[in-house]
Amino acid sequence: MKNAFIRAFSTPDLRSKILFTLGLLAIYRLGVFIPTPGFDYTTVKQCATDAMQGDSAGLLGMVSLFSGGALLQLSVFALGVMPYITASIIIQLLRVVIPRFEALHKEGQSGTAKLTQYTRYLTIGLAVLQSTTIITLVRSGGFFPNCSPTALLPDQSALMLLLMVLTMTVGTVLIMWMGELITERGVGNGMSLLIFTSIAASFPGALTQIWKLQGQLTFWLVMLVAVVVMVGVIFVEQSQRRIPVQYAKRMVGRRTYGGASTYIPIKVNQAGVIPVIFASSMLTVPQLIAQFGDPSASWVRWIMDHVVQGQNFSWIHTLLYTGLIIFFAFFYTSITFNAEEIADNMKKYGGFIPGVRAGRPTARYLQYVINRIQTAGAMYLAVIALIPMLALVFLGTSQNFPLGGASILIIIGVGLDTVKQIDAKLQQHHYEGILR
Repeated sequence: MKNAFIRAFSTPDLRSKILFTLGLLAIYRLGVFIPTPGFDYTTVKQCATDAMQGDSAGLLGMVSLFSGGALLQLSVFALGVMPYITASIIIQLLRVVIPRFEALHKEGQSGTAKLTQYTRYLTIGLAVLQSTTIITLVRSGGFFPNCSPTALLPDQSALMLLLMVLTMTVGTVLIMWMGELITERGVGNGMSLLIFTSIAASFPGALTQIWKLQGQLTFWLVMLVAVVVMVGVIFVEQSQRRIPVQYAKRMVGRRTYGGASTYIPIKVNQAGVIPVIFASSMLTVPQLIAQFGDPSASWVRWIMDHVVQGQNFSWIHTLLYTGLIIFFAFFYTSITFNAEEIADNMKKYGGFIPGVRAGRPTARYLQYVINRIQTAGAMYLAVIALIPMLALVFLGTSQNFPLGGASILIIIGVGLDTVKQIDAKLQQHHYEGILR
């Protein structure tokens, strides 16, 4: 592998792509530490430290994870990639509801370009909405409950507030542009690499806190768990069920076409990290509702003690989290994997699964296979997502345990995809590649 990386940097074309990608990632990390005009940076840093140690850590933790800490610092990149991710998921889900979007998806490259344009417009709209919401929460004291809004935002004039909304929105547009540039001219998927960088940047600080607060024994136990989890995740993420497909021979003039054998790859984790993100987002809704109630009310205390993940383990929260992950795993897979469409395309081009009739029987067979495989995939996602909670029980670490849930899935998934792309480009230059 070491020689392969040396060859990658010795290839001029590939070296320029890698350096271009690293340069944009460095600019992205630099923007995380540039404060938005209008906020008192010293006060923001102190309030962010207090917030991640209090009851609001669960609500801010997921969003802050994808911004690399930029949200808690209220920087120009405070929104991170979340508006783009949300817009992409919304456009993808709308294909089921709006026939026009499904027709564009089937048009090929031109239709995909149109959907990408819609995603960009929706990203800008969501960025304006989210930046306005964040600034409103800061002004009302809801973002950092233990900090004075006047100290955080000394100048609350309309012009300053408009400038802050514009700055955060432009920061989101800049992130979206950099992600597309990486995808087009660099190596790997741009938005995925930006998320990868944000999550990886939080690991050193989290591990240092475990070393200082829990001691060396707990730290090395965490590192052992991390190695075991990463090996397991890599094994499952690379696992797939290959359904054989045979194409019948057909004569066109004097030439024979078809007769090839291929397969349909079905991954064990077909839904990726989306179910974990959806489940985490859904569980923040009760906390948002509880914040509008009286803190001394019994129903508010019950939600904060049992539904919201805090410093103590809760069976109710664990069961709700697991159930939502399993539900969204099947729901998202049913949208992204259309068995009837695959069966129709196979029948159109003369393909069939050996032992299964073409058409509707093929669709039923594919649906049967994907349901069985997704059952194991959903349970796998639930186990990975529960690792931070198990660490809270058995290792006594804080609720911000870095090596579990969405973070480890994204880190390994993006890492494997990027290495495969570098490997493919190396093989184009007749080198051995990174993966053997």
